[in-house]
Amino acid sequence: MPKKLSNVLTPLAVKNAKPGRHADGGGLHLLVKESGARSWVYRFMLNGKSRDIGLGAAGPDGISLSQARDARDALRLKVKAGIDPLEERQRVAAEALSAAQAAQVAGITFKAVAETYIGANEGSWRNDKHRQQWKNTLATYVYPVIGELPVAEVGTAHVLQILEPIWKDKAETASRVRGRMETILDAAKARGYREGENPARWRGHIAQILPARSRLTRGHHKAMHYEAIPAFIGDLHERKAVAALALEFAILTAARTGEVIGAKWDEVDLDKAIWTIPASRMKAGREHRVPLSLRAVAILESAKALRKEWLFPATSGGKLSGMAMTMLLRRMKVDATVHGFRSGFRDWASECTGYAHEVAEMALAHTIGNKVERAYRRGDLFEKRRRLMEDWAIYCTNPRAIDRSVIPIRQEIFA
Repeated sequence: MPKKLSNVLTPLAVKNAKPGRHADGGGLHLLVKESGARSWVYRFMLNGKSRDIGLGAAGPDGISLSQARDARDALRLKVKAGIDPLEERQRVAAEALSAAQAAQVAGITFKAVAETYIGANEGSWRNDKHRQQWKNTLATYVYPVIGELPVAEVGTAHVLQILEPIWKDKAETASRVRGRMETILDAAKARGYREGENPARWRGHIAQILPARSRLTRGHHKAMHYEAIPAFIGDLHERKAVAALALEFAILTAARTGEVIGAKWDEVDLDKAIWTIPASRMKAGREHRVPLSLRAVAILESAKALRKEWLFPATSGGKLSGMAMTMLLRRMKVDATVHGFRSGFRDWASECTGYAHEVAEMALAHTIGNKVERAYRRGDLFEKRRRLMEDWAIYCTNPRAIDRSVIPIRQEIFA
């Protein structure tokens, strides 16, 4: 039986060793590379398998021969006890990394994650108003409660603390706040900042605690019945204000408030009676062509005398406020919303005309059908929509004949 090696190497041998593996005994080896780099390795047998574990660099700036032997002896005791020193080292390193990551995550607040998310995604959002709403709702309702809280610690109790005070009186705002918190917490989980279920999720969680919005509100914009719209527009003609023209234009085009107040003259071709709304300002994210009726063109011809960038400018400059038409309705004591006139148009088209369903839906810039149907439908039924919108304008101005003479707004309004 060959004699076991024991303390074969000397400090001088370590210094002068050639490239290769040099045994010292007891499983300790000196490894020398062609580059001259030297390191210590301990080879052990456990469960019938031979394994190597590095001890560190050898030489004047590394581990000396005596230190390497001490390290070998300590590891030999662990191996005799059935402990795999290589697995132990890996476990300790993993625990240290986990502790470091936990310490780092503990310092990441909900507000920091939210700001990172907004910064990464706001460029893809449709308009400035949407971006501002994200920032304002978080700053108003969320940050005061959990803004400086580690995102990993946000729980259901925190979410309810934010939502419950506004859930009944500000149902729509509360619903948006909940959705935004859910999105940010999902982003935090995706980045490894938190684990477990999302405490702001609706289905199967918050829905079991708070009532659905539909139980708190009607869930629809208040609409004026189409039979009352002609008389209302007649009253609207008595009001010489930009908001009155903008509201009538919105009714006649069945457009949304934001689409009307954000409209600029470079979107309009009066000669062809077409208003082209760019995709960036549309809810569906697609360009929308609006055929303008004779009355709608007359309104724009009147507004053009103001010589402003916007179709319907504010008195102080810039575009008309999003609340201008709403406030006009309130002053007129009308229990309806601007958006609700789109419902009036849709009901009229269904009940009083023979136009196809998709013609009216396209007039409202709604998405038509499923993906397959949309793939085969290349046109936008523009000429049919032109006839529909002209009929709608005639109906809205009834019993009067179509009157193309709109009383111009005097410049004094903007003084």
